Amino acid sequence: METDQSPIGVNHQGVGTMEKAQEERQAIPINTADEMSRGRYSNTLLVTHGPEEFIMDFLLQSPNGAHLVARVIVTPGHMKRIVKALAENLEKYEARFGEIQVDGSTPLSMQ
Repeated sequence: METDQSPIGVNHQGVGTMEKAQEERQAIPINTADEMSRGRYSNTLLVTHGPEEFIMDFLLQSPNGAHLVARVIVTPGHMKRIVKALAENLEKYEARFGEIQVDGSTPLSMQ
């Protein structure tokens, strides 16, 4: 499976353009147990925040109700880097595979 992974949270200040490009191409070794490496499927995301953190609850909506499959807590600064990385990768995806159509049946925010 071909992926375009861009690590986030790395400080590139003071790194030249060529050096930055080479650094971003390097693979980051990640050690994990088999259960975690399989990943989790989520079809709903709830985001809440306080002054010091953002909390992202990844849920699976099923006929039995909503099930929490992962909770990720990050700092506001890291959240901003996540949003930027997601926007950049979404743009790359749509350039390669075409625009993603949103049918409007899934609420963009739940209150």
